[in-house]
Amino acid sequence: MDPNYRPMIDFLRGLGTEDVPHSGSKGFLAHLVGVSRDLESWGCSQDLCRAGLFHSIYGTELFRRWSLPLDRRDEVRALIGERAERIAYANCLMDRSTFDALLESDGPFRLRNRETGATIELSREDFDDLVTLHLCDWLEQVARSGEWSYRRDAMRRMADRLGGIAKESYERVYAGEPTATQPA
Repeated sequence: MDPNYRPMIDFLRGLGTEDVPHSGSKGFLAHLVGVSRDLESWGCSQDLCRAGLFHSIYGTELFRRWSLPLDRRDEVRALIGERAERIAYANCLMDRSTFDALLESDGPFRLRNRETGATIELSREDFDDLVTLHLCDWLEQVARSGEWSYRRDAMRRMADRLGGIAKESYERVYAGEPTATQPA
């Protein structure tokens, strides 16, 4: 277990994340923990698991019910580490259409910041970890949300890009999709 797990959870609890609704019946903190644990079960690095625990801390294009102000980035960075915070930040602030457009790319990996329009540039390793995080986040919540068609093609392309356990997890989760929402 991550030696910083308890301080990270205490920080998130102190922000009131337990009381924020998220993806159906699950609260925000439970979702954050679920994503981090799923990443851990996929064999991901400590940095990526920490990014998973904070993956939507600043809000996202889809999740806007709650967000930590960006002026607290240094505090988050000190708690989870520079790389983990950079990946979480990119996940929060990226314009998802620019992310989706890069899924078959070998780089450069330049995302548009949805708030400022500035460029978020990532290394290949950081981009691949962002893809892993983003797919894992969706797989953790899609069955509860019932939003099976949301960016279906992009989710498939993420699974194909990553292969291995990510693709297996995608196949397993989407095998549970109700017939009524499956594409014709």
